[in-house]
Amino acid sequence: MTTTPLSGDPASTEYVDTVVIGAGQAGLSAGYHLARNGRDFVLLDANRRIGDNWRCHWDSLRLYSPARYDGLPGMAFPAPEYSFPGKDDVADYLEDYAARFALPVRGSTHVRQLSKDNDHYVIECSGEDGTSTRLVAHNVVVATGTFGRTPAVPEFACELDPAIRQLHSSGYRNPVQLRDGPVLVVGASHSGGDIALEVGGTHPTILCGRDTGQIPMRLESRRMRLLLPVLWFAAGHIMSLRTPIGRKLREEERNHGAPFLRVTRQDLAALGVERVTDRMTGVDGGLPVLGDGRVVDVTNVLWCTGFRQSYNWIDLPVIGADGWPLEERGAVPSMPGLYFTGLAFQSSFRSMLVGGAGADARTVVEHLVAHRRPERVDAIARPST
Repeated sequence: MTTTPLSGDPASTEYVDTVVIGAGQAGLSAGYHLARNGRDFVLLDANRRIGDNWRCHWDSLRLYSPARYDGLPGMAFPAPEYSFPGKDDVADYLEDYAARFALPVRGSTHVRQLSKDNDHYVIECSGEDGTSTRLVAHNVVVATGTFGRTPAVPEFACELDPAIRQLHSSGYRNPVQLRDGPVLVVGASHSGGDIALEVGGTHPTILCGRDTGQIPMRLESRRMRLLLPVLWFAAGHIMSLRTPIGRKLREEERNHGAPFLRVTRQDLAALGVERVTDRMTGVDGGLPVLGDGRVVDVTNVLWCTGFRQSYNWIDLPVIGADGWPLEERGAVPSMPGLYFTGLAFQSSFRSMLVGGAGADARTVVEHLVAHRRPERVDAIARPST
């Protein structure tokens, strides 16, 4: 990579052809394809260590796709092909991937603002030590995650009795964190089901939320193993933006929870987890209230309510009223040189899976290479003042 700090500019200004924001599976895949195309680029990530965005999940989390389908471009996942890697396995794989391809990742770098000056993008960053850095780039690829990292918790959560232990799924690690007594798990998609099953082994547990369905067979079953090639094909070619069913499914997946993937309703019932299809609607006397008016006396509430997109650091008119970027297959038509990758259902159902990151990143980089010629850093105009 070639970057050149220029004297006389605001603190530590650097000029680079392409900046990738985020070094998870989507950002690293973009970096791989940029490197193969000979582009000068840098990846910025807020974490100290590559893969920490996976290490922070709950201890028992495993992928819902087998290792055979979990590799990024140029490197298979190093595990038995029909095993389901754990979150630390994924984190270590990402770290090894970046090292293998010598991808230029800068950790502990928080992007505070992305703006535009004439034909170039300005990225304002800060480090853990409080130092500020400005990067000026010809292209920017935003790869900050599928659903953002701002926990989506209802406003009435603050009205719960302070004695109730509240955790969002992003802060949950294992049942040891919980107080003695009953648990209410709010949100019944695949993460809510997984966590409810785990805490149901040690605590009386209620799982509330809309029934999002469940897959018809076990992920680890022999029948599923036989079906996986067909399902993987369907996920990429039938459940895609090229088909009416895919376009309809994108709206569903982006706005509602996904079905149970590893846990079943029968699993929960066998463990004694109470399944309530009403949502939590409010608080009465410091206790949760469900949709039928029932007040539940619990000592813990686990919010498995997903995340909100958080793009308030992007100072550009590229976010729609629904909170999603105004992109087409990752490219932003109104802002040449600005791209997104790693979005939920960016091109197909595969986009949400680790193994789908590479294809979307390749599409983005192909567009970038075709439409934005590389610039020498000394040819990039300085930002106007």
